[in-house]
Amino acid sequence: MDWTHYRFRTLWSLPAPPALVYTALERIGDYPHWWPQVRSVTLLDASTAVLTVRSVLPYELTLTAREARRDPAAGILEVVMSGDIEGWARWTVTGDGPGTAVRYDQEVDVGKPLLRKLAVPGRPLFRLNHRLMMRSGRRGLLRRLDAV
Repeated sequence: MDWTHYRFRTLWSLPAPPALVYTALERIGDYPHWWPQVRSVTLLDASTAVLTVRSVLPYELTLTAREARRDPAAGILEVVMSGDIEGWARWTVTGDGPGTAVRYDQEVDVGKPLLRKLAVPGRPLFRLNHRLMMRSGRRGLLRRLDAV
């Protein structure tokens, strides 16, 4: 097993129309306004951004996200990531009754030296850190959608 390889899946149920959720998620430059763990986003061009993220644990990750797929009809937003983590992430947004089901999938390898050194003993904490970040993101997005 490669202890520096991670697969994440997060499911959110949101009481908002899919088009509204998709629009909020595709505006990556706005993430720091509603997602506290996304500390900064620097847009390099229309399809590339540099993000700095930090959740509960005392370390930051800096990554470049390059758009790989934007398909509003299918409700898919996908990026390829490089930097402290290498891999991809995908949002899938679909209707779910009166609201929206959001699925976040991520598959990455950790490149940051400290996190690689702590890969085995830190793995449960890193997974918890990610879960907490995603839970906070859902709460922030709910607040953002209520404000629209």
